[in-house]
Amino acid sequence: MKFISIYIVEDEPLIAATIETALLKQGYNVVGDAEDVITALKDIAQLQPDLILVDIQLDGDKDGVDLAIELDKQQIPYLYLTSQTDFETIERVKATQPLGYIVKPFTEHSLRSNIELAWHNYEEENAGFLILKSDGRTHKVNQNSILYLKAFDNYCYVYTTTRSYLVPHTLKYMSEQLNSSLFVQAHRSYWVNINHIEGIESNKLFLKTEPIPLSASQKKEVMRKLKRS
Repeated sequence: MKFISIYIVEDEPLIAATIETALLKQGYNVVGDAEDVITALKDIAQLQPDLILVDIQLDGDKDGVDLAIELDKQQIPYLYLTSQTDFETIERVKATQPLGYIVKPFTEHSLRSNIELAWHNYEEENAGFLILKSDGRTHKVNQNSILYLKAFDNYCYVYTTTRSYLVPHTLKYMSEQLNSSLFVQAHRSYWVNINHIEGIESNKLFLKTEPIPLSASQKKEVMRKLKRS
C-alpha cells in the first residue's frame, strides 16, 4: 500500500480520535482533522493531504456534502463517513464524486479495507496521469504532456506543454511517480520525457522550449531509451 496522508473531517471528537488511532496503527499519516467545513478547507489548502475522510452529517450551516462539492471542484479524492441519512441528503450525495463510503459503525479492519480498495481504484483510474498539488489545488496532468521535471531545493518544477507547476515534493519523490517507459534522468536535477527530445549534443538535450543539461553519467541510459522509443 502506497504511503498516503489523510485528513479527517468529523464533528464527533471521540470518533475522530478512534479513526486517527486506527489509521496510525496501519501506517497512514494523519495530517490533521476538523469539525467543520470552513476549518477543513483552510487546512486542506495548507496541508495538501492525499485523501480526505468526510463525515456527511456535520454540525453547522455546511455539511459534508458541501465540503465534497468543493473537493470535487479541486479534484481532491475523498471518502464519505456515513450512517443513516435522510432522503434529501442522499439526493445531494448523488451529485458528488466520492471514492466510496465507510459506513458507521465501522471496525478497524473495514476502515483499512475501504481505504485500500478506494485508493487502489483511484490509482488504476488515473494511470497515465500525474496528480500534482500546486498553488493550493490538485491537478490531474497527462504524463504525455510533461516536458521535464526540475529540482528546486526540496520542491520540484513540472513543466508541461502549456504551463508549469511548483510542487511541494523532491525531484526524487516525483520521479518515482513517473511512467518509466516515458521518462529518463538526464542530470541529477532533471528528468525528461523522451518523446519531447528533439536533439542531443555532448552535454545537452534539446526540447522545443529549451536545452536541458545532460550529465556524462546519464548519457548512456538516455541514448538507450531514445533508441527504444
